[in-house]
Amino acid sequence: MISVALAGKPNAGKSTFYTAATMADVDVANYPFTTIDANQGMTNVRTRCPCLDRGHRCGDQRCHDGVRYVPVELIDVAGLVPGAHEGKGLGNQFLDEITNADVILNVIDASGGTNAEGEPVPVGTRDPMEDVNFIAEEMDLWMADIIDRNWETIRRRARSPDFDLTEALTDLLTGLGATVPDVAIVLRETEYPEEPQHWEDADRERLARSLRHRTLPIVVVANKVDIAPSEHLQRLETIDSPVVRATADGELALRRAAEAGIIEYYAGDAHFEVNGELTPEQQDGLETVKEVMADSGGTGVQSALNTAVYDVLGRITAFPVEDSSNWTDKQGNVLPDAHLLPEGATPVDLASQIHSDIADGYLHAVDARSDRQVSDEYQLQEGDVIKIVSTNWVTRHPRPNTIETESLSAVSSVLAISSRLVSSCLVSSRLVSSRPNPTPCVSARPSRFTPLNSRE
Repeated sequence: MISVALAGKPNAGKSTFYTAATMADVDVANYPFTTIDANQGMTNVRTRCPCLDRGHRCGDQRCHDGVRYVPVELIDVAGLVPGAHEGKGLGNQFLDEITNADVILNVIDASGGTNAEGEPVPVGTRDPMEDVNFIAEEMDLWMADIIDRNWETIRRRARSPDFDLTEALTDLLTGLGATVPDVAIVLRETEYPEEPQHWEDADRERLARSLRHRTLPIVVVANKVDIAPSEHLQRLETIDSPVVRATADGELALRRAAEAGIIEYYAGDAHFEVNGELTPEQQDGLETVKEVMADSGGTGVQSALNTAVYDVLGRITAFPVEDSSNWTDKQGNVLPDAHLLPEGATPVDLASQIHSDIADGYLHAVDARSDRQVSDEYQLQEGDVIKIVSTNWVTRHPRPNTIETESLSAVSSVLAISSRLVSSCLVSSRLVSSRPNPTPCVSARPSRFTPLNSRE
């Protein structure tokens, strides 16, 4: 499953973003290091559901009137401070958690209302441009330091007559979370000395920067746009990285209002509908959110996730079915599954992601839209509905029940979140966090948005 990490300095709004995207309770407060252990949960990217091409909606629980939500993992890493790569502010622990992700959302305070350490200062005091390259720089230097500390081992290995520098570097860099193909590309595109003893600090740092750029791309989330000076936002638009304007406070207000039945709103919508009577305070709060949405095309939270997964990682969504005529599984569920695959993926890749047994018994694939067989080399497109014909589909891969259709790993994460909310203990394959029951979410700063979690 795709994993997205939220990173940035303290008090930039990461935990508010996380809460708005996952609707899971976490500690949010107006002081640095509110988050110590990483929060891990489930959110979604949003795409067009193929059911729009049929006479009726699919009825899947993740489809809302033709808008399909596809699950991804979201990790809220504790705030980083300058010098994190040297261990300042538990930086080594936090940076290590980031390497588990596929892409980073660098949440910055576009309002300039927090200093370098995340302490509140008057809005506009700090230039947010100073925070843009902060995460990339800390990650690059942290990786360079790890390479440097392991370099003596490579120098010793170089004494062997059968030493291969490419193999040694591959062993080292895959330990930083890179795949073998990623390392091959990085080494091919990076200039470096052929002999380990000739390497200097600049060579190792250059290698680290190339590796981070390849394996941990970054999207800048310009948060707190509701109070950000316009000149700050204009300068942020000039940087050479994807930038998404966002108001995590606004998204959280809308999500809570929708939960309470006050408005009709789904994550990523460009507008919302009021369902009933509002108090003057609620009306003012919604008007403020509406103004921000009109300027930015939404709150930016869903847009940031979509930008990271679809644009930066280059993923497409494919929908496997077992009945190509009705677009259903064996139980008659219409479009029960959605899978995120790299651009250029083939039906064989889709079969492998469904289950290794399906791939082992793969025979051919059918484009359900045309009901015609496609080649094994066919490159899947966004929204493709594909029937995989496999000798192992029924006998070795029984269809999960409705609750499990999207992803077994997604359900596992959801169950883990539920367990944490009950026992205040989240256990995952990467971390064990035991904390007191979180207090109700409060604004990380004086908010312009009136709480909308009741009709009162």
